[in-house]
Formats: sequence, C-alpha cells, structure tokens
Amino acid sequence: MNNNDTKPQKRFLALDTSTSSLAVSVMDHDQLLTEINTSAERNHSVYLHPVMAQALEQAGIGMDDINGIAVGIGPGSYTGIRIAVTAAKTLAWANGVPIVGISSLQALAWGGLQAGRAQHEAAAGNHWVIPLLDARRGQVYTALFAAEAAGSKAPERLAADGIRLMEAWVDELNERLARLSEPERPSAVYVVGETDIHAEAARRLSTRFGDHLQLVPYALEGRWLGYLGAARLLAGDSADPHTLIPNYTQLSEAEANLLRRR
Repeated sequence: MNNNDTKPQKRFLALDTSTSSLAVSVMDHDQLLTEINTSAERNHSVYLHPVMAQALEQAGIGMDDINGIAVGIGPGSYTGIRIAVTAAKTLAWANGVPIVGISSLQALAWGGLQAGRAQHEAAAGNHWVIPLLDARRGQVYTALFAAEAAGSKAPERLAADGIRLMEAWVDELNERLARLSEPERPSAVYVVGETDIHAEAARRLSTRFGDHLQLVPYALEGRWLGYLGAARLLAGDSADPHTLIPNYTQLSEAEANLLRRR
C-alpha cells in the first residue's frame, strides 16, 4: 500500500447489502481503516445505518470527514441491493461527495480468491475466479474473472455479471476452456461464494483441474469493496447520484425459455 503521510486526507465509506452479508468499510486512501461484516439477511434496512455509524466511530471520524462513497450495485438480492444504493445516493447528495457503483460480484471474487489461497497453496500461472450467489431455481448470479497466482491486484473481468442457469454456465465455461490452447488455460479455478448448493454442478469443472479446482464458501467482506471503490475514487471516477442504479440483471432469452420448460 502507498505511504499517504504527506497526502491530503481522502477517506471513503463503502457499503453493500446485495447478499446475506451486510458489509461496510472505511478507507483512508487505499488503506483499510475498519470494516464490519454482519449476517443480517432480511434485516439490512434495520442494521445498515447503525453499522455505518459504528464503522465511522471505530475509524475515529464522522460523516463530515468522508470524501467519497462506494456502493455495491449487485447483482444480488433485488430488495437488498436497493437498501445500500438508496442510502449511498442520499449520503453522497447530502454531503456533496462523489459516489461510485462497484460490482458486488467482483468484490466477492477478490475476497473469495484470497480466502481460497489462504486455505490451499496456489498453483503457478493464471487463475480463474467464478463468484456465485444463489438466485434460486437452479440459477446463480455470477461472472468470470482472471487473476495472477503471485499477484495482489483485483481480479480482471473476463465475462460480465449476470444471472445464469448454473448447469448451462458450467457448460459454457467448459466450452470456453476447450477453445483455449494449453498455455492459455488457467492453472487453477476458484469457485467462491455460495458454493454449497451448487457444488455438484461446479465439480463438473474438476475433470480438467482435479485438485486445482477449489470450492470456497465465502461471504462478502467490506474491505474488498473498499479497495475497489478507493481505486476508482482516487482515479477521479464518479457517478451521478441521481442516476446511479443497481444492476438488476436478468436471464438471456434462451435461458428464460429453458427455465419455463422445466
């Protein structure tokens, strides 16, 4: 991380309510000051503001000291996403600070990757990271990211956030792998997030990866949203708080037709 002793203070608040985990963090430039993660599914609207106040208190600052806000925009729980997005937009407008929307799946991917690497020694080469959030009826909110084995950077996107049928998603990933030459293929795959319910389907990737397919149950943590948000805000990125909207993703037409036939 950077030495910010001589730089003007830049403090950011990050929040996400798109999953069962209510995640809040406070950043000083690109360094984490504090984070609070709670499992309060269906109660995010009750706990969000007290948790934000607690995080700011732990960081030793007030809302007036915040210079920017990062908010997870999903995809995820339809009602859950709106709680954080509405709160963040209101705070950004009321305090006159910039706001950025962050992919909740990218934050989930980064945190899940680090959790997986802490459990198992990482194989050399490039890795794939596949975040999963259960969307019921065999569906998942998911995406595809790549990360270097020895790197600490945020995973880079290979496929867009979306809601997909899990079985069809695994087929698509296997087809994608088959098209890659041996040097292009990832040396390991991390499937992270709400993995338990979709473990059987995910293990169909193991024919290519064996022990280098890691299923990592993981709940979103505020720090990873904070790191992503701080990087965007420090780069001068911002959105209009009046027009920022959650990522309400939907199935492709083909997948929707398949689901209706079930």
